[in-house]
Amino acid sequence: MRIALANVFVDDQEQALRFYTETLGFVKKHDVPLGEARWITVVSTAAPDGVELVLEPSGHPAVKPFKEALVADGIPYTSFDVDDVRGEYERLRGLGVDFTQPPVDMGEVTTAVLDDTCGNLIQLAEHRGQAG
Repeated sequence: MRIALANVFVDDQEQALRFYTETLGFVKKHDVPLGEARWITVVSTAAPDGVELVLEPSGHPAVKPFKEALVADGIPYTSFDVDDVRGEYERLRGLGVDFTQPPVDMGEVTTAVLDDTCGNLIQLAEHRGQAG
């Protein structure tokens, strides 16, 4: 059994597609019109045939309070592995990305948390001394 898809609920699919590709550096894999919404997935350039991230519309009534509660409590919706958290933090801040947590060392992992402009907090994690 393998993970094929993961999702992140986004308030605006077009804005999310720009942020996740142009800012974070993912690559669009699928973009299929489905009525008012689209089936949009992005992948890592390091694993183009790996797990796809679905940019899922936030239209379901349960999504808004769920996302608002996570953000209010400072809880990231998901986490992305990076080789160098501090380097990504500086690169992304240079592109205007807002961080709610700068890089913090926690033993064998360093994390930072950013605002994805689409209603989510996203954690970046650098693992040292273990498989990430």
